[in-house]
Amino acid sequence: MSQRQIIQVFEQYQKSRMQFVQTVADLAVRPQNIDMLQNAGVMTLLRPLMLDGVSGIQQTAALALGRLADHSDSLAEAVVREDILPQLVLSLASQNRFYKKAAAFVLRAVARHTPELAQAEAAAWALNYIARHDAQLSQSVVDAGAVPLLVLCLLEPEMALKRIAASTLSDICKHSPELAQTVVDNGAIAHLAQMILSPDAKLKRQVFSALSQISKHSVSLAEMVIEAEVFPAAVSCLKDPDEYVRKNVTTLMREVVKHTPELSQVIVNCGGMAAVIDFLGESSGNLRLPGIMMLGYVAAHSENLAMAVILSKGVPQLALCMSEEHEHHIKAAIAWSIGQIGHHSPEHAKAVATSNLLSKLLELYMEASSSEDLQAKSKKALKSILQKCTYLPGLEPLLYDVPSNILKHVVCQFSKVLPHDSKARRLFVTSGGLKKLQEIEAEPGSPLQDHINNINSCFPEEIVRYYSPGYSEVLLERLERYQPA
Repeated sequence: MSQRQIIQVFEQYQKSRMQFVQTVADLAVRPQNIDMLQNAGVMTLLRPLMLDGVSGIQQTAALALGRLADHSDSLAEAVVREDILPQLVLSLASQNRFYKKAAAFVLRAVARHTPELAQAEAAAWALNYIARHDAQLSQSVVDAGAVPLLVLCLLEPEMALKRIAASTLSDICKHSPELAQTVVDNGAIAHLAQMILSPDAKLKRQVFSALSQISKHSVSLAEMVIEAEVFPAAVSCLKDPDEYVRKNVTTLMREVVKHTPELSQVIVNCGGMAAVIDFLGESSGNLRLPGIMMLGYVAAHSENLAMAVILSKGVPQLALCMSEEHEHHIKAAIAWSIGQIGHHSPEHAKAVATSNLLSKLLELYMEASSSEDLQAKSKKALKSILQKCTYLPGLEPLLYDVPSNILKHVVCQFSKVLPHDSKARRLFVTSGGLKKLQEIEAEPGSPLQDHINNINSCFPEEIVRYYSPGYSEVLLERLERYQPA
C-alpha cells in the first residue's frame, strides 16, 4: 500500500467517528429515540470518544452525552456509572472554551435529576474543575442548580465529599461578587463556619479558602462572615500543624481587614493581628505573604490602627522578614506594608527608622537587580515615610550616596527640625552631617538648594565656612600670607 492509501484509512476512520457522534447528537434531540440509543449501548460507545484526539469529536461527544443525560434519571445515572465524569475532568485541563461549555452542559443534565447524583464525589470534582476556570463557566454551574446541592454536600458524613464541595464553592465564589452572593444566599457561610475546628486539615484548608473568597468582594460579604462568629475561633487555627491551614486563615483575615477600619478593629480586638505577627516569625516564603499584606491593610486605615501594628511589634517582624526573604514579590509586599505603617506621623515614621528600614528601602530602590515593582514600591514607601520622619539619627545615613530625588526629601526634614532644636544642631555638626551637607552639589534655585540654605542659616557663618569644601585650602593660603608682627 502507498503512503496515500494508508493515510486514507486513518482519514476514513476519523470521518466515521465524527459522523457517529454527530448522528448520535442529532438523534438525542428527539425523546422517542432515547430508549433505542440506550439499548444499543450508546453510553459505552461515547465514553472513549470523550478522550478522542480530535477536539471536534470530543466536543460533539460531550454534546451528545449532555442531550442523553438531560432526558432521564437512568441516563444521568449511566453517565456516573460509566465513569464518564472523571474523564470530563481529565480533559478539561487542555481543552478550549467550546469543550468546556459542552462539559458544563453534561454536568447540568446530571445535576438536574436527583440530589444523590449531584452529591456524587465524581460529579463534585467535575463541577470543581469547571468552576475554577472563569466566571462564565462558574455561572453555568450555578445555573445548573448545583450550589444548593454543594451546600448539602457539606452536611454529608463523607469527608472527601465535604472537601470537594467546599473547594468547589470556593472556586465559584472567587470570580465575582454576584457568584459569591449566590453561594451566601444558599446558606453556605453558616455550614462552613461550623467546620473551622474540624480535625481534618484538608477540609479546613478548603473551608478557610471559601470564606476568604466570599469575604474579598465587599464590605457586606465580609461582615456576613464576621457575623457567623468565625472569629475568634479561626485565630486559634494559626497554631494548626498544617501550614496551609495557617496560610488560609491569614488570607481570610487579610480579605476581611482590607475593607474598613471597623472590620480591621474586629480582627485586632480578637487577637488576630498579634497572632499573625507571631505566625510571620514561624513561617517563610509565600506562606508569609498574606500576613505581610494583612498588616499593611490594617495600618493603612488610620493612625491608631497603624500604631496598633507598631505596639504589637509588627515593624521588627517585617524587618526580619525583609532580611530573610529573597523573592522580589515578597520584598515588594513588605515595602508596601512598611509604607502603610510609617506614613501617618513622625511617631510612626520613627518606628520604621529605628528598625533601620529606611536604609533598606533605599538599597532596594537603588539595586539594579530589583524588579520594577520592587523598586516602585520601595521608592513610594521611602518617600511617604521621609515626608513625616523627624527622627534625625535615622535620616542622617541617607545623606550619603543618595539620588537627588530622594535626597531632597531627606534634607527637607532636616530643615524642618534643626531651626527649633539646639541639641540636634550640635549633633548634626559633630556627626559630620553639616560637613556632608556642604558637599552636596545642588542646582541654584532648586528645592534642594533652598533646603540647604535654610539649614545653613541655623548655624554661625564661620562654622558653615569651616565645613565647606576647600575651606582648609583657604586657611592654608591665609597662613602663608600671614606676617607675624
